[in-house]
Amino acid sequence: MKKEGMFAVLRIFMGWTFLWPFFDKLFGLGFATASEKAWLLGNSPTLGFLTNATKGPFSLIFKALAGNVLVDWLFMLGLLLIGIGLIFGIARKLSCYSGALLLLLMWLAVLPPNNNPIIDDHIIYGIVLIVLANMKTPYSFSKWWSSLKIVRNNKWLE
Repeated sequence: MKKEGMFAVLRIFMGWTFLWPFFDKLFGLGFATASEKAWLLGNSPTLGFLTNATKGPFSLIFKALAGNVLVDWLFMLGLLLIGIGLIFGIARKLSCYSGALLLLLMWLAVLPPNNNPIIDDHIIYGIVLIVLANMKTPYSFSKWWSSLKIVRNNKWLE
């Protein structure tokens, strides 16, 4: 497989790492989110993690955000839009940098990580996203996306 194809697969897989938890939390598919905890049933997609998994120097800040409706919406929209952007190769830089920021926040919430005091999957995935932000997007809808008037007038949307 050519280098471009490998990066396209990596981009799509990274997109799926954001899109899958969106669907799991939305519908309660029974993987990380039990069916009775679905967001569609009125449950908070952030409450469990921010209440139970946070630790370290920033835990009080993150625990205070747990269950907040605005935080829930921002988190879920972030998962959805980052996932779609990466999978389809649109809004590449915005998707990649937003994804890296979300991963950094999740890393800060569990600082220090369980398996390694510094580096964990959140940091690795964030670095991958920063690399992808600066690569071309073969096998994507990026040419179509870039041709849209709103994107041509707002380069940050590329």
